[in-house]
Amino acid sequence: MEVFKQKMGDVLKILSEAVSEGIIMVNEDHYIVATNRSANTMFGYKKMELIDKPLSILIPNKHQNSHESHVSSFFNKGEHRQMGQGRDLYGVKKNKDLFPVEVGLNPFEIYGHKYVMALVIDISTRKTQEKQIQELNLKLEDRIAERTIKLNKTVLELKSEIYKRKKAEVLIKESLKRERELNELKTKFLSLVSHEFKTPLGGILTSASLIGKYKTLEDQAKREKHINTITNKVRYLNNILIDFLSIEKLESGKSLYKIKKFSLDQLITEVIYDTNMILKEGQKINYPHDLDGITLNSDERILELILFNILNNAIKYSPENTSIDISTSFKKDNLLITIKDYGIGIPEEEQKFIFNRYFRAENALLDQGTGIGLNIAKSHLENLGGTIYFESQEGIGSSFTVEIPLETNFVKL
Repeated sequence: MEVFKQKMGDVLKILSEAVSEGIIMVNEDHYIVATNRSANTMFGYKKMELIDKPLSILIPNKHQNSHESHVSSFFNKGEHRQMGQGRDLYGVKKNKDLFPVEVGLNPFEIYGHKYVMALVIDISTRKTQEKQIQELNLKLEDRIAERTIKLNKTVLELKSEIYKRKKAEVLIKESLKRERELNELKTKFLSLVSHEFKTPLGGILTSASLIGKYKTLEDQAKREKHINTITNKVRYLNNILIDFLSIEKLESGKSLYKIKKFSLDQLITEVIYDTNMILKEGQKINYPHDLDGITLNSDERILELILFNILNNAIKYSPENTSIDISTSFKKDNLLITIKDYGIGIPEEEQKFIFNRYFRAENALLDQGTGIGLNIAKSHLENLGGTIYFESQEGIGSSFTVEIPLETNFVKL
């Protein structure tokens, strides 16, 4: 046996000169029979100090039982394999310090005896580097996360800026569109004023000059005819000026409503009286019944202006020998006044524009008018808590309904 040990020592000595890894040979009883210089240095032992020592002194206590069964299986199977794959292995130094290792087990047989040669590598440096790399990766991940947050914030800011710019662009486009529309309205307004004032003024001048030619009593009828013409033209011009003044007040916020109680019967009587002077040949207005005792708390002057405009349109756009019906009804606390005519009606495709300022339907362009009466009526009614709506069929007639509260308890500027 001593001779064998000597021979084993010679073999190990030769191998230790060529191998930098720690080499530990173990017999079937799990005792160390040989080590090289690297193994002694790695585990902190002197030369020959580990010989005949149990292998367990180099293994952490918690792994000793399982390690012995692994080594035994190597003896039985005789397979070369890497030990501890998929898990961390540690060795125990003489001073009881633990350090990470990699171990390769190589079973072999010599002189009729079985042994296992363990190639041990101290991987402390590698583990330290791996830890440093992990820490660097964590720091890098943190920096990436931080940069990602900043990038996302920048992206959100850019999106916000893009949204603001697009919104500003839309507002600019809308502003330019409104400016173009305003310019068109101004041009249309000037043309409208020029036409609407020129025609009645021409009639007034003509009638005024003709009156002077009729000097005898027999010409009284002719004089009265021209006087009526002058009166009607002046009234027409006065109504236009009232409409234009209403627009200016509505847009500047100067429309002061005077809320007071008044009789509905008296209001409609006055409106019909004013419009009787402009009725065409054979036209008549059917007065509503049962108005006695009905009062409103609203602006009488504004409501009279609204009804006059609607009734004036009914007369203007209806032929001779037709009737215009005025009716009233109630819906909860609101009064409904409906004016129905049997005139030219409004083309269906143009009905959505009927309350637009200066709009006039194609089939009404040859008649005098400014196209602002219904727009003013709608604005005033909404300010007073009411509304206006209509039904119309071209060639059959139109029906406009004014809906207004019986009690308007505020004064709106």
